[in-house]
Amino acid sequence: MVTGTPLTLVIGAAPVRAVDVARVAEDPAFHVKLNQDALSLLEKSRKVVEVTAASGQRVYGLNTLLGSGRDTAVEEKSLLAYQVQVIRYHNSGVGSYLDRAAARAVILTRLIGFSRGGSGVRPETAVFYAEMLNRGVFPAIPREGSVGSSDLTQLAAVAAVAIGEGEAFGADGTLISGAKALADAGLQPLVPAPGEALALVSANAYSVGAGTLALLRLRHLAELADVALSLSLETIARYDGGGNLSPFSPAIQAAKAVDGQRDSAGAVRRLLGGGWLEDVRPEASVQDALSFRAAPQTHGAFRTLVAQLDAALEVELNGRGDNPLVDVESGAMVSGGNFQPMQLALAFEGLRLALAHVGISSERRIAKLYPPQRAIRARHLESASSGEGLAQEELPGLLWYSAAGLLAELRFLAAPATLGAPTLSADVEDHSTLAPLALQQLEKSVEAAEKLLVIEALTASYLLLEAGAAQPLGKGTGFVVGRLADVLAHRPSAPDLVERARTELRDAVAREFSEAGERTW
Repeated sequence: MVTGTPLTLVIGAAPVRAVDVARVAEDPAFHVKLNQDALSLLEKSRKVVEVTAASGQRVYGLNTLLGSGRDTAVEEKSLLAYQVQVIRYHNSGVGSYLDRAAARAVILTRLIGFSRGGSGVRPETAVFYAEMLNRGVFPAIPREGSVGSSDLTQLAAVAAVAIGEGEAFGADGTLISGAKALADAGLQPLVPAPGEALALVSANAYSVGAGTLALLRLRHLAELADVALSLSLETIARYDGGGNLSPFSPAIQAAKAVDGQRDSAGAVRRLLGGGWLEDVRPEASVQDALSFRAAPQTHGAFRTLVAQLDAALEVELNGRGDNPLVDVESGAMVSGGNFQPMQLALAFEGLRLALAHVGISSERRIAKLYPPQRAIRARHLESASSGEGLAQEELPGLLWYSAAGLLAELRFLAAPATLGAPTLSADVEDHSTLAPLALQQLEKSVEAAEKLLVIEALTASYLLLEAGAAQPLGKGTGFVVGRLADVLAHRPSAPDLVERARTELRDAVAREFSEAGERTW
């Protein structure tokens, strides 16, 4: 539950929403708190671990080694040392480090996992993780190293800092020791109790936590796609006799019960509302190209997959993926496979394919906006030949080629990522989801798709500004064109133009959809 001022996320027995995790991760001003319900469940969960350990029952990771050593006992006198060994052993990730938002998402997601009662950690251990968030501890978490059967290496990097080892980022962004990071935050290192080390590292908190951040960007992309489409419809109406809105009509949408499709078409109708295209024009083409006419079907399918990702993330956030699972109800510790986030991994996979289709439609629409640009350049060249000087155009001429390159990247990234894991740990771990790789490829797809849609929006806006105000734009599209007009007027370089436009569009799209009350998320 998210409360007001000061910004607080209260973690208890109630379900946690993926979007709330992302917002708390992005904003370090948020304070995280475990309520009494969560603390009581943690106490009960830990009691099960202690009773089980005292009974002498052999339990994976509690009093045995891990992986292929699952049937090798750990002597009681070595259990505390074994906790440190487990953390050190798994702290083996490589590659670039996660940014602050992603690192916060990892810690927060694992904290939520503790609160579900399946891990058996002590209440004070969960509170320690909350305090790492609240006091700004920023572990250096390598991006690579997980095969998606728990994000062991990423979580071990957090656990290493928690016990006063590993590395973290200081206030000035430089790497410091985990011990110094804790000291600067006024925290004493955590001393893990028996069984806690495995609970600290064995979860999918990277895939889930960073996945919530991707979810927010994907929601924005779904809205941006409809904005770019609407601008292109306005443009082909003025330059090519197109812009037929019948495919977006309620009658067409009612004929096929796909929620995402209906939402996309409704968004386009609202963006174009109050403008020229609302009136049926006898001279308009009876049918536009499929990249326009069937866009609600493509965008709608994408929206549906975004909703499925949201659902998959919330299954993981509110479930108990621990192995062994502490089952408070039966008082037993049970081995299982809930650490395999297959549904989540496949959601990441499907979205990359959907983004490639969204990109195909966008690039094809950009291609159809190219002839008017060529005509404008010819007009400028003719004026220059008359001695007027060559006018500098506001839109770089080959942005379409950049869009084509981005589309090629989207197609490449759409290939399956989850099928490539080898068998590990003496063939005991003989299947993995590769959810982290699927997520990282999705993050690249999101970046490419957003740039592609920004290029479409820029191209259409430039042409609409060149066409003048003879026919009124829709209320929504007019607002967006006005925002992009200022960006174009500065005539920045192509990279700067796209980045400035991307920033403007993030704000403009958010305002358009939230103020209209049409956000269906």
